[in-house]
Amino acid sequence: MPSGAEWFIVLLIVLLVFGGSQLPKMARNLGRAQHELKKGFAEANKEADASESDDKS
Repeated sequence: MPSGAEWFIVLLIVLLVFGGSQLPKMARNLGRAQHELKKGFAEANKEADASESDDKS
């Protein structure tokens, strides 16, 4: 796992490649994607639980 100094270097490279104005957009999109992924997992678990309860009946 990278240490603090390594994370700083990675962050610096990301800033140079993408520029400061693009980072908030990227972070927002990443947050939205994470939210959709969690929502999808929750729906899949709900459907799996429903099908398990139907199989037991």
